[in-house]
Amino acid sequence: MTIEPPAPGEPRRPHGPRDPGDAWVVAPDGSRYWGRFGAAGLLAVDSDRRVLLQHRVTWSHFGDTWALPGGARHEGESACDGALREAAEEAGVPDAAIRPRLLSVLDLGYWSYTTLVGDVVTPFEPEISDPESHELAWVPENEVAERPLHPGFADSWAALEPLLGVRPAVVVDAANVVGSVPDGWWRDRVGAAERLLSRIGELTATGISASALDLPEHTWFPEWAVVVEGQARAAASTASVEVVRAEASGDDAIVHETDRLVAAGRQVTVVTSDRELAQRVTDAGASVRGTRWLLDLLP
Repeated sequence: MTIEPPAPGEPRRPHGPRDPGDAWVVAPDGSRYWGRFGAAGLLAVDSDRRVLLQHRVTWSHFGDTWALPGGARHEGESACDGALREAAEEAGVPDAAIRPRLLSVLDLGYWSYTTLVGDVVTPFEPEISDPESHELAWVPENEVAERPLHPGFADSWAALEPLLGVRPAVVVDAANVVGSVPDGWWRDRVGAAERLLSRIGELTATGISASALDLPEHTWFPEWAVVVEGQARAAASTASVEVVRAEASGDDAIVHETDRLVAAGRQVTVVTSDRELAQRVTDAGASVRGTRWLLDLLP
């Protein structure tokens, strides 16, 4: 829970557990920013293109305005974890209800605020779970700007709203990627596929740079689908990575998955160095990256 101390002249508010990060940072011009280690908030987007907003209580900084559930980050806490923790504390957002899509950072040098844009994968109704909200509401995207917004959120909303329709996805030709590295994969195709899935799973936690996918300048968390075929179909699943098990032709399964994602409005990148397959998925509306592109990204 984040409890902001009152500014001079503001009424006192309920006390709560304090963390070293719960402190003001004073800018060179005297402006104050909450969060010794920076702050983070969640912009949750549901399937109806509504976003979750918090009507801030009167005694908060810029009280009675609308903004995102969020607050000060803890020491050593990632921005993504901080945004999700604060959303759980302030709005009752359940664990695993949100799938990260992008991180947008405002870095002033002496203080930073990170907005996590996340898609709702498990529908929920928000609940006021601390004393920092008048109310919580799902607001249609096109009505957000009509409300009295916190100045900081108003600035970020103007930049983030155009990105809400950008939803990247990556489809991986596992056989092609595994086969590009002569590490003995042919002796254990299942193990080789599982190692690839594990490494991609690690990448989903950190995100990738905008330049890697030719997207606007943020850290992005694309949806990942890995197509396995033959013996590799027995590979165990990995959390956060969809495993597509080809019943017959792996190439056909990759084209089918590409068609499905393009139809769902995703900006699809297919990872393969197979020229014929590359042409097929390009015709389906995807872009293509070679296997080296992915290998250079993997941890």
